Amino acid sequence: MGKGEETRQAILEQAIALASEVGVSGLSIGALADKAGMSKSGLFAHFGSKEEMQLAVLRAAQERFAEFAFKPALKERRGLPRLRALMTNWLNWTEKARLPGACPLNSAANEFDDQPGPVRDAVAAGLADGRRMLANAVRLAVEAGDLREDTDVDQFVFELVGIELAAMQSQRLFRDKQAIPRALGAFERLVRDHQPSRKE
Repeated sequence: MGKGEETRQAILEQAIALASEVGVSGLSIGALADKAGMSKSGLFAHFGSKEEMQLAVLRAAQERFAEFAFKPALKERRGLPRLRALMTNWLNWTEKARLPGACPLNSAANEFDDQPGPVRDAVAAGLADGRRMLANAVRLAVEAGDLREDTDVDQFVFELVGIELAAMQSQRLFRDKQAIPRALGAFERLVRDHQPSRKE
């Protein structure tokens, strides 16, 4: 990695942390330059525009999510152990990544859901990847016999995402210290509802 790329990566580290606090729409060349200790022109040279900076931050946030949530779960056995690890990691990934605020991707979904354009498309693509990842883990749990064969994978994933979003809101907005335990309890209840009778 050359010096230019190292500098860009260091800037993105600062940008992800800032986006977790002020949102992706709240990122500006000026604010990030101040946080990174650079001039605006120096920062601009690495991205070219605010939109390109936002897109780079979203890509970097997705990579960070994969690093802290998805890859560690792959160490677990296919089936319910991997699905459980993925859900637990998903709920805790911003803390493990030492982000000072919320998940930049989830925040960006609220910011850009009604704003057509490249940033909205990137947010949708990133979150769709996450849902596909969850869906694959659910299918593997069905194949392993940990969940019933008639499990509606799309519905299961819909409810998992709902649990995650409710936990995020409760944790960030209401400062509910029980948000993560409540979310994990809801996950386990969902799993029990879909387990074969022999496992009940």
